[in-house]
Amino acid sequence: MNKKQWIVKICVLAVMLAVVIVVAVLHDSIHGPDNPFVPVEGRHTVLNRMIALIPAVIASVTAVIFGYLVVQLIGLVVSLLLPHVSNKAKTVLTLSRSLLKWIIIVGVIVVVLQSFGVDTFTILAGLGILALAIGLGAQQIVSDVLAGFFIVFEAEFKVGDIITVDGWRGTVSDIGIRVTKITDASGNVKIVNNSDIKSVVNLTAELSVAFLTVSIDYAEDLHKVELVLRDNLATIKEHVPAIVEGPYYKGVTALGTSSVDLLLAATCKETDVYQVKRDINREIFLLFGQNNITIPFNQITVSQRDVNPSPYLANAPEKDPAPHAAEAKQFLDEQIEHSRDIDEENK
Repeated sequence: MNKKQWIVKICVLAVMLAVVIVVAVLHDSIHGPDNPFVPVEGRHTVLNRMIALIPAVIASVTAVIFGYLVVQLIGLVVSLLLPHVSNKAKTVLTLSRSLLKWIIIVGVIVVVLQSFGVDTFTILAGLGILALAIGLGAQQIVSDVLAGFFIVFEAEFKVGDIITVDGWRGTVSDIGIRVTKITDASGNVKIVNNSDIKSVVNLTAELSVAFLTVSIDYAEDLHKVELVLRDNLATIKEHVPAIVEGPYYKGVTALGTSSVDLLLAATCKETDVYQVKRDINREIFLLFGQNNITIPFNQITVSQRDVNPSPYLANAPEKDPAPHAAEAKQFLDEQIEHSRDIDEENK
């Protein structure tokens, strides 16, 4: 909502509040025994009845306006509190806002009916019988409401958590008494009935793992690359403060058609996973550039097998292709051991 829309909304709310205040001040004049809306002898019966209804209409309109103002006030208070409370408190606030909204709506309906002389107590008693009669048809609504309370009090997930429901990944933006709203990274909102949330993956409950695949050219000395990583992993963590643990070097994950693919892993909050991947990729690119390590890209290379052969090719000349092989292997083994818990959690 832009500034102009806010100004218009505030002006409308101010007018509504003024109407409520005026009606409250003039309550005795409108509803008292000396009010000007009493029937007058000699006036047409229909006209007398219409005029007699004016106090009820005024009371009804005032009740609707007052209810709307209270709902807006509750929404404003909740929106001001949300940025400053925990995710669990956010969940309770949004659910309370939804519950209070429906209570106010029911209250306004009762006031409107009473204004027109309807015996609301009799109606409420009748609603119990009606509710029993339509109970089978309202099972879905009851299930949604009960599921909403279970979600909140069992803390399956909270407002602000990132969850996956039926393949939809997003942030929980609202938990109401009937539906839950989940917003994905593109701003799209999925609205799910609470009772339909059967299986949830709460990605925020524990730290997440950011896996990255880094490719090097087949002609590169793998042991040299591993030692470069060994000497710079701590620096990468310093440059990427969102990393909680790692990054760890996990070894060669694939031998691609034109590259040797290395796997790295780091733990972080789920909200930081994608940014951590981008930041580590940036650090690796700069690191490889500083150490003249080639990152392959799609190209056609014409070469003779005996010109600068890779030390890993079977027909390479006899020489020591990897003077640091033992040191590099020790680094790999240490990294695998340090990050073994990641493998256990992501089998």
